Amino acid sequence: MKPIESQGDSGLVGSDAKIVKFTTINTKSKKGKPRFSIVVGIIFLFLLLYLTAIAYPLFWMIINSFKNTAAIFNDTWGLPKQWLFSNYITAWQQGVSSYFVNSLIITIGTCILTVLISSLCAYGLTRFQIKGGKFLLLFVSAGLMFSPQSSLIPLYELIQKMGLLDTYWALILTFTAYRIPLTVLLIRSFFLSIPKELEESAFLDGATSLDVFTRIFLPMSKPILFTGVILTAYYSWNEFLFSIIFIQKEELKPITSGLLVFKDALNTNWGVLMAGLVISALPLIVIFMMMQKYFVRGMAEGSVKG
Repeated sequence: MKPIESQGDSGLVGSDAKIVKFTTINTKSKKGKPRFSIVVGIIFLFLLLYLTAIAYPLFWMIINSFKNTAAIFNDTWGLPKQWLFSNYITAWQQGVSSYFVNSLIITIGTCILTVLISSLCAYGLTRFQIKGGKFLLLFVSAGLMFSPQSSLIPLYELIQKMGLLDTYWALILTFTAYRIPLTVLLIRSFFLSIPKELEESAFLDGATSLDVFTRIFLPMSKPILFTGVILTAYYSWNEFLFSIIFIQKEELKPITSGLLVFKDALNTNWGVLMAGLVISALPLIVIFMMMQKYFVRGMAEGSVKG
């Protein structure tokens, strides 16, 4: 006699129950897999177009930096038939080296001053009970509403009376003043997330406010500090209007304003000029690639509290 197969709760014979069970598991596994969404496809297409719009001009500039002027105008979209690496050597020797160093000095000085002053200001606004502290915060935040171009004439007169025209400080102090409001808000938001218990335990051990700031707050705030450095460096390196007005001496010009004279001095040698533009873009690309993880963390963590 054949053994009678047991029935499940659904009243099915054993073999049929196994089929139903397998079908149910297979259905669940299919439902667990992420399906391609039309919205995701549209977002991906938009990001791809956005990447193309940004990356292709940079690629075009790099390709044309290895051509001569005739090749650029005759075959502007094609690859160079002869790769002229000498364009970079010529650009560096004709003046880009001094412009590059000037921009480096101005950018480093602006970043140091901006991050230092902004972190001290943010520490005072978050950890000290200052009378009128909210008004001071609003006063600092109001700096975001003013356009730098609208204050060009008063700034020029002020810098002229201070004797800072044709000096690095004319740009360093101006850039620092316009980058402090945003940097203060970012660092302040990050400082609010630091537990007060750390500060209280440090005070119990005999630490001063300066010790707490330098030994606790600054080491814990590296992501937001690097974010402030990146944003400040991007602004000060690429700024153009103040650079051509506040500095007239050729040996002190930064790379943004120096490339204008550089173009005329080379009789519009477009291949060499493109090489100079590539050299001017490299530092920001390198800085962002080295600090991108801190930049993302700083922007995310610095926006938690306000």
